[in-house]
Amino acid sequence: MISPKGKLIIIGGAVDMGSNVSAAEHIVPPPDHIRFFERGILKRILTESGKGEGIVVEVITTASQIPELVGAEYIKAFNQLNVTHVNVLDIRTREDASRRDSIERVRKADVVMFSGGDQLRLTSIFGGTEFLQILKKRYQTENFVIAGTSAGAAAASANMIYRGQSNEALIKGEVQITAGLGFIDNVFIDTHFVQRGRIGRLFYAVASNPGILGIGLGEDTGLLITEGHLMEAIGSGLIILVDGRNIVETNIYDVEIGSPVSIESLRVHVMSIYDKYDLKQHKLAIKKVVKVEDGVYLQAPDQ
Repeated sequence: MISPKGKLIIIGGAVDMGSNVSAAEHIVPPPDHIRFFERGILKRILTESGKGEGIVVEVITTASQIPELVGAEYIKAFNQLNVTHVNVLDIRTREDASRRDSIERVRKADVVMFSGGDQLRLTSIFGGTEFLQILKKRYQTENFVIAGTSAGAAAASANMIYRGQSNEALIKGEVQITAGLGFIDNVFIDTHFVQRGRIGRLFYAVASNPGILGIGLGEDTGLLITEGHLMEAIGSGLIILVDGRNIVETNIYDVEIGSPVSIESLRVHVMSIYDKYDLKQHKLAIKKVVKVEDGVYLQAPDQ
């Protein structure tokens, strides 16, 4: 299979605006809504595009229940990075996704950024559309950047976790999986991972299909994925990888719905900034870093 020329950046989110709140509850988004902006992830998105001052960014707020407010926050954040051509693609229905202006805008964008909210809205609205086909084709054939945070990250994979309470995740039937947008294969992606205690969700998902790597993204943390398989940790937090290829035994296929699941010999990795993981080789490379002032980390010189 030919490696994609584009780049995928998935982010664990920050404060979740739009999945379980209404516009009446949040008239103005809190100032830390896009905390990963302060950690340089948005800047890294722009750098990876390589388009310079004329870069065109389209923010897709489809997953959010309050798209106007969320869109305004992203415009503000990108403007602070001197991006003047940043717009919000206001797509709320499948009909919106099929509009000629929506399709033309995604053809001309250098970066497309999916916001947080409900990942099932993303798959149900974009699945099978020309809009999604264009995104996939550009990602495969051009130096095109697709980024997503929270729901936008969770929906990026071919297989997507869309439901499951953290405290009951290892009960058979509690974690629900469906098809995602399909930008990357052979991974499950979960977000707000450390803060919301979602390790059980990823354990269950991987036990149900041990050939798929589980990726748990902490808040203010992301993965830059190049060539479809080379992953670099970016941001300030942690990434948990769950590898089920060496599972010895599990009873997930035997127990009844509502019963607890047992798993023997899951392998877990922890990544932080500048660490790299090769999805094809299943190898983790841990990088040495040095900390400088203002919480900014720089990679140490190669030894």
